Amino acid sequence: MRILIVDDHILFREGLTGLLRAQPDMEIVGECGSVHEAVEQALLEKPEVILMDFSLPDGTGLEATQAILADLPATQIIFLTVHDNDERMISAMRAGARGYLLKNLSVNKLLASLRALQRGEAAISRVMMARVLEKFAQSTQQPAAGPSPLVGLTSREIQVLEELADGITNQEIAIRLFISENTVKNHIHNILEKLELHNRREAIEFARKNGLNNTNR
Repeated sequence: MRILIVDDHILFREGLTGLLRAQPDMEIVGECGSVHEAVEQALLEKPEVILMDFSLPDGTGLEATQAILADLPATQIIFLTVHDNDERMISAMRAGARGYLLKNLSVNKLLASLRALQRGEAAISRVMMARVLEKFAQSTQQPAAGPSPLVGLTSREIQVLEELADGITNQEIAIRLFISENTVKNHIHNILEKLELHNRREAIEFARKNGLNNTNR
């Protein structure tokens, strides 16, 4: 099984690479930490499986997934993330991912999930899948929910909103996302306008209410 690892945390990425390289049926063909590099390496190496982080410095794993599958539709992409968020899992599956796993899973479960792909099975956290199925069952008995409150925001604006939820300064957000402080200010202005919010405090409350707290990332 030829695997590409995409994660912007170098220590985690290198540790995972070492772990998987020790498996006789797995080969690591590359590792990287951004959307641009993920697409570039996927097209070059043509991996069978990609382990994809959700949040990346230059965008999201969703963008990388869509770009890769447009050229390499047979590639099996699994999101491996800290985001225990049902909406994100559903978004990943809609983008074409074959799995969504949390980084707190055991080594044995990760290996079993990867091998299950070869048997045509999806690799999804059982706890998350149970929640989604429960919500689906409830939705059949209730009026349809309205559109997502994040509709209209760009992926970068969502990232800025996640960082705002941590209560950090514009300068700290700029450092985390590798952008200028002025760019951060522009994104916040656009967020307030699109969400019809009045100030930074309301944006922080909105982000936390909608599960965008990024503290554990």
